[in-house]
Amino acid sequence: MSNRLVEIMKLGQSIWYDNIRRAMLTTGDLRKKIEEDDLRGVTSNPTIFEKAITGSNDYDEQLRQLVRAGKSVSEIYEDLVVEDIRNAADVLSPVYDKTDGLDGYISLEVNPKLAYDTQGTIDEATRLFERVGRRNVMIKIPAAQEGLAAIEESIYRGININVTMIFSIENYVQVAESFIKGLERRAAEGKSVDHIASVASFFVSRVDTAIDADLERKAREAATPEEKRRLEALCGRAAVANAKLAYQKYRELFHGARFAGLRAASAQPQRCLWASTGTKNPSYSDVLYVDNLIGPETVNTVPPATYTAIRDHGRVALTLEEGLEECRALIGELAGVGIDLKAVTEKLQRDGLAAFVGSFDTLVESIEAKRGALLSGINERMSASLGKYADAVGAAIKESEKGEVMRRVWRKDAALWKSEEEHQKVIGNSLGWLNVADQMAGVVGDLVDFAERIRERGFTHVVLNGMGGSSLAPEVLRRTFGRQEGFPELLVLDSTDPDTVADFRDRIDPARTLFVVSSKSGTTTEPLMFYRYWYGEVSRVKENPGENFVAVTDPGTQMEADATRDRFKRVFLNPADIGGRYSALSYFGMVPAALMGLDVRKLLDRAGRVMQACSQVVPAGENPGARLGAILGECARAGRDKLTIVADPRVESFGLWVEQLVAESTGKEGKGIVPVAGEPLGSPASYGDDRLFVSIAVGRPDSETESRLQALEAAGHPVIYRMLNDLYDLGEEFFLWEIATAFAGWRLGINPFDQPNVQESKDATRELLDAFKREGRLQEQTALSTDGALTLYADEATRNALPAGSATEALRAHLQRAGAGDYVALLCYFEESEEADTVLRQIRTHLRDATRCATTTGYGPRFLHSTGQLHKGGPDTGVFLQLTAADARDVEIPGEPFTFSTLKQAQALGDFRSLSTRGRRALRVEIGADIAAGLRRLLDLVREAVPVSGAAQSSGQ
Repeated sequence: MSNRLVEIMKLGQSIWYDNIRRAMLTTGDLRKKIEEDDLRGVTSNPTIFEKAITGSNDYDEQLRQLVRAGKSVSEIYEDLVVEDIRNAADVLSPVYDKTDGLDGYISLEVNPKLAYDTQGTIDEATRLFERVGRRNVMIKIPAAQEGLAAIEESIYRGININVTMIFSIENYVQVAESFIKGLERRAAEGKSVDHIASVASFFVSRVDTAIDADLERKAREAATPEEKRRLEALCGRAAVANAKLAYQKYRELFHGARFAGLRAASAQPQRCLWASTGTKNPSYSDVLYVDNLIGPETVNTVPPATYTAIRDHGRVALTLEEGLEECRALIGELAGVGIDLKAVTEKLQRDGLAAFVGSFDTLVESIEAKRGALLSGINERMSASLGKYADAVGAAIKESEKGEVMRRVWRKDAALWKSEEEHQKVIGNSLGWLNVADQMAGVVGDLVDFAERIRERGFTHVVLNGMGGSSLAPEVLRRTFGRQEGFPELLVLDSTDPDTVADFRDRIDPARTLFVVSSKSGTTTEPLMFYRYWYGEVSRVKENPGENFVAVTDPGTQMEADATRDRFKRVFLNPADIGGRYSALSYFGMVPAALMGLDVRKLLDRAGRVMQACSQVVPAGENPGARLGAILGECARAGRDKLTIVADPRVESFGLWVEQLVAESTGKEGKGIVPVAGEPLGSPASYGDDRLFVSIAVGRPDSETESRLQALEAAGHPVIYRMLNDLYDLGEEFFLWEIATAFAGWRLGINPFDQPNVQESKDATRELLDAFKREGRLQEQTALSTDGALTLYADEATRNALPAGSATEALRAHLQRAGAGDYVALLCYFEESEEADTVLRQIRTHLRDATRCATTTGYGPRFLHSTGQLHKGGPDTGVFLQLTAADARDVEIPGEPFTFSTLKQAQALGDFRSLSTRGRRALRVEIGADIAAGLRRLLDLVREAVPVSGAAQSSGQ
């Protein structure tokens, strides 16, 4: 198949790359793009450099040298940037020669703080052009009114100029006039006008982002369905129309009589450069702003994700002058519904310039922080003590380099993981998480505005109703950051336990609560049941209950249809190519984050930095995602498959999210990494040789934890250390663990993006509920034994294998089936509480010390969408204790013949049936109505059944 990037350039449009970092130059990546894709140029801006410098170690060596030389922060910044610009210009020089100066440019922006300072911009542009000293550099000048005279003067001085931040046709004409005037002044003085290059960077996607938000608001408030449809039909069209009409002005200006004389004197026209062409709205095509803007004498500078998308499925056709009458009509229609395009574009320019100033300030602050870190000698943020496993990890990293694994990940090459067509189809539709942080960054303003409106309307609570991937990231953010002053309190409902549901009802006022219903598929049982329940509760107190609801789902789902029918306040459509457990940085995580008052932009900025650090151009040995993934994968292959998470109390809940990500991604085909979260940290004698420890802490671990980890290192256990600067580094951790898990999946030879066994429990639950609808009761299990307080249940095979004596004897026999390399899982189907957690930790600690097996805990039905996949599809190393309890209260589900209690019981029985069908070692323990007392009794039985002895006893917690 021909290269679509090359084919587009044959049509007269030059493709430039809107990104730069040093590794692109040192690894030959930029040169490779030029050779393979006919890449014609590169653009940069303060945001790009901020991510590159702070999100990688590309610049650390030069930073050290500059710090030792006593350079100031501003001097360090310019030295770093100018070196990249010069080197990129040298790599692009052959392109410049081949095209006779039409292409082959690299752009460098003047300090954005000078945007409204004409003379300051002129002086800065002149100084930078001379300092870089390359014929194929363009200096970027913003198109603010104060910048127009600076553009003219700079062109007159013979400086190549990239005019940036153009949003309106009127402003574009002003820019073109300034360019032409500069050339005319040179010509009038007899100076050469050839080889003075300029592009007019016309920003595209941001126009849709701004106008769509207004249209969507108007559509939600529409008086009739017809008006709503008409408004929705206008979405996603303004940006392309605006750009196409600007191009018509280009043709008038540069193919008319005025420019003819300059053209005859070999002057180049100032080409339109389509900027901001990465798709911001996840429901739009990822090549929307490329496919529709292909035309001669133009440039499209595209971000990395869009570049990859063009190569994969971009359209090759002249489209820039198609549908011009429709474009003109659309502008009229927008005006007719109250959209003032002039006001929108003026605001976009002001906001864009302010954002670049913010990025520049952040960049300066970050360089200052890096400078301070280097001066104080702080260690790298990720380190590992691998002992005898270091060689295997090093070999895996070398193999990944040879096979270009990270490059293939970023190119979304499904064949990296599996060769079968059915797997590749799933994988190909599961890699949107790689770029979603960039997409979310484009809609941050909308999210913040929406959250502000919710806050202003007096909502006291936000209840996130979800399960698994749609609820765990919000739960981590809720527990980590707590309630933010002045914002509603975020609560996360991810349990069908009726006591939990009833407690939520007691805590909130439905009339003043916003309910977020999150479901990727739109058909997940639990969120749908929560939705029905809460909608009924709000209906009791409000005539328009939909005003209290928001949906987050994929496009085209039943949830979207239901939300539209019930007139939800807002529906956020997430990119369909993201699986639930990889969705933390998408709308599923960012909507609740914004609503609870977090700085969403900061979270995404942190993610953006680690994305740079994990880029395909970073050597695998220096790439934290590849390195972490290699450690996870190689340790698992060597039998160290119990990933034990030792989390700082401030970020302890992050372990729950990692647990789901790793377990559901790797637990299949009889393989898998078993994540162990929340298990108290013991001494070396407490563990077998199947552990890999990872410390995740804000700053250094506390002294006691650090001492214990060092003891584990000394005993030969591999230990990873991850250090966060502050709580907002969770944005970084979300992405890092996602890409590391994808890498580990490659090492294990599995598809890390499917969940083939999750459906088993769902099917079993559905069968049980269907039987309940017919018979009015759930199927009973046969008791194995009881001691009066606890009752043990098992399937037929287990009943035959275990003694029929006392509960202690049965429990002893069951737990003694756990051997070296196994793990013991406590599957809890009752309300989560601190009291219950305390006793469960005691049970886990005792089991660990008595058996030297890893222990895990999960609350059902949450874990069915998490570790449930591992339990059924992973290795047969689990020994399961399913813990159930009688419910104190029950809650009806509107429209269903069963209650939440019945649903939870069916889920527990369905889970047990699925484990039984697969021959897993499982025992159910009914602990009674008093959960705390039942758990304490279970602890007594466990201590009696499997006592701790020897060194482990003295080391237990």
